Amino acid sequence: MTEISSMLITHTKASIEEMEGAWHGGVEHLLEHLKAHELVEECAVFKTCNRVEVYVVSPKGSKVLLDFAKRMKVSSRIIDFLDHEESLRHLLRLTSGLESMIVGEDQILGQVKELYMLAKKANATGKTLDLAFNKAIQVGKRVRNETGINKGSVSIGSAAVELAENTLGGLHGKTVMVIGAGEMGTLVAKALANKDIKVIYVANRTFDSAESLAAELDGVAIQYELMEDYIPKSDVVISATSAPHFILNHEIMSRIMEGDAKGLMLIDIGNPRNIESSVGDIAGVRLYNIDDLRSISDANLDKRKEEAKKAEVLIEEELALLKIQYKRQQADRIIASLYSMVETIRKKERDDAINKLKSRHTIGSIECEVLDDMTHSFAKQILAEPTKILRCAAEHDDEHFLYTVAELFGLNGAGKNSKSGKKD
Repeated sequence: MTEISSMLITHTKASIEEMEGAWHGGVEHLLEHLKAHELVEECAVFKTCNRVEVYVVSPKGSKVLLDFAKRMKVSSRIIDFLDHEESLRHLLRLTSGLESMIVGEDQILGQVKELYMLAKKANATGKTLDLAFNKAIQVGKRVRNETGINKGSVSIGSAAVELAENTLGGLHGKTVMVIGAGEMGTLVAKALANKDIKVIYVANRTFDSAESLAAELDGVAIQYELMEDYIPKSDVVISATSAPHFILNHEIMSRIMEGDAKGLMLIDIGNPRNIESSVGDIAGVRLYNIDDLRSISDANLDKRKEEAKKAEVLIEEELALLKIQYKRQQADRIIASLYSMVETIRKKERDDAINKLKSRHTIGSIECEVLDDMTHSFAKQILAEPTKILRCAAEHDDEHFLYTVAELFGLNGAGKNSKSGKKD
């Protein structure tokens, strides 16, 4: 059976710089590249601020992904290659929040949905990946409903706020600027809402969005072009945009920091990074990025260990059910081909019988319906028991039996997956 293989580059092994270096082109471009590979039947690609993941359905998935990694010039040191069962378990853990840097965070579930739908829209997925991702999304919801894994959960955004609190000894009376009013910027702003902050500035390229978010927080929206005027007034700047380039570089920050004796804390949680790393070398600047949130992640995990154990039990239960579904899916390919073959024979024999009767006497639509119903009934009764036996064989991993049945009835490779009519 052709199965899922995956390669993961995540925060557990790779730094932000390494993850950015592993990414070449947009998601759509990578999907098209993978789809064009003759050995790839289905594929999906994921990218968030702390993970790059590639899934393929292929008879030679490991080779495909290894070659892909080499072309991307990514060190194997930071890659995990997973087989079918490992990929399924990882997906269920991922949507449940157990693989996130901030354990239990809810944002990942929406990200998986969004990127899966992108792959589906690109016609890159099929029965194998559809089953995996639909189950993963369902399990992510179940874990959050039946455990406290996300109770009071923090996101990357609120972890950034916590880092600022820990570093500065609290945010009481401080002035904070949030750059970006999208999903991540909103999470940051909400985490700041009850911190007794002196002023919250919100800057965004679209001023209406900055105004809307600032209004929710009793903050001050500023024009994106005027950011440089307000950064010196801030104690902390948290940047959370999806800009494809640095919005604060060494030149800009050197100019801003001239004559600033009080110092400035910058936290970059943008995707990709918003602040040039050399900015951290400027006197008076303390620059942090997502890598620096690991200590917050460790503390968060300690708080959630009991809930994580409950989640893992549910995941293993759902994984067992998913594996049974895949086994049935394998049998269903043979069953579908068998039904198709029998249906072709049934229709031919029905039509032959009708033509023979018509050559001797006149028959109407009622007689034709009776013959159609009768042959339908014969076919269903004949195939009922083989259907049960084939599904049972699949559930018990009897691939030899499935292959023998497919060969016996000449089902054109139904016992195996195929792409463009080619056998695996």
